[in-house]
Amino acid sequence: MTRAVWLKADDEVGDWDARRRRITTGLEAGVDWVLVDREDVEQVRELGQVNVAAFGTNDRRISESADEADESDRAKPDATIVGKDSEGDGTLDLPGEHSGSADISRLQRANGHTSGVFVRIREQAYESFAETAAADAEYTIVVGEDWKIIPLENLIARIGDETTLIAGVQTADEARTAFETLEHGADAVLLDTDDPDEIRKTVQTRDAAERETLDLVWATVTAIEQTSSADRVCVDTGNLFEHDEGMLVGSMSRGLFFVHAETAESPYVASRPFRVNAGAVHAYVRTPDGSTKYLSELKSGDEVQVVDTEGNTRETVVGRAKIERRPMFRVQAEVNGDMIETLLQNAETIKVATADGRKSVTDLAVDDEVLVYYEDTARHFGETVEESIIEK
Repeated sequence: MTRAVWLKADDEVGDWDARRRRITTGLEAGVDWVLVDREDVEQVRELGQVNVAAFGTNDRRISESADEADESDRAKPDATIVGKDSEGDGTLDLPGEHSGSADISRLQRANGHTSGVFVRIREQAYESFAETAAADAEYTIVVGEDWKIIPLENLIARIGDETTLIAGVQTADEARTAFETLEHGADAVLLDTDDPDEIRKTVQTRDAAERETLDLVWATVTAIEQTSSADRVCVDTGNLFEHDEGMLVGSMSRGLFFVHAETAESPYVASRPFRVNAGAVHAYVRTPDGSTKYLSELKSGDEVQVVDTEGNTRETVVGRAKIERRPMFRVQAEVNGDMIETLLQNAETIKVATADGRKSVTDLAVDDEVLVYYEDTARHFGETVEESIIEK
């Protein structure tokens, strides 16, 4: 499930300068959508690349927008949202049964845009209105007032599969709660704050909600031997690694070894805290979507998965893949009665995680326990498959 952060930046925020400051902060933090009034769409696009949603508040403004045939593409929103200054926020009385979905359908026909509805949950009747409108809305934005969690739980259970459900929040903590409610959580949050720290933290919360946690296990080294030289790959990334982070690589996709990033200081060479010396060109490396790539395939702009010794993951972008011929070690280990192996460069700076702590591959010995990710499955073009494949 892909989570998203929407940033509210309509005229309720203040004048254009105030809205621009909020939007700029959001762009720098990495928000996915900005929600503004229709007249601000083009100005938002001038600030940077981001999805732009715009309020369409009533039939008159919808018709005016639809008649603007000469309107530039840059002035057209990626999604049009109804509900502001109308039934959705309590400005007008709630319509009769099913009128909410009719409003959404009319908007779709008039503008040809994807559409959504904005509803402030003032009481239980507004929860029902949001549920009805969601039947025809691609996006359903709900903002709780006195009650927040219970209405969100109800809507997740009732319409979570029908629409992109977006919960209004004001802090990163509220965003975390929204993403975790009923385990499934909201698909996105609409953040309403000027605080740069809260905006950044909310984006970080989105990223954390997207990441998987892996069950890493110990494998016992059964053989380590020097081989002839091979083409090895240093993966240099666009982000710095923490001391306990690295990548999962291996000759066999079912068993990937944890290889530390070069964050450790050495009396002989400077640390390279953006680099993982990952092994020979044939080896697999795990990617953020759970598939694998060959190290030889990596290029600038690709994404690879970063993992720490506790199995927490994140993604990072490849800056370059540096291939050079170097002497190698073959490391073989046993896990769950199965033999896995990989080739790693014969150098003191290449370190793996062992039960005794970080250890250079040059100091690795038989019976050492090394950290690996093991899954009893085969892969075809990097994707898991149910078939018998022999790797040796």
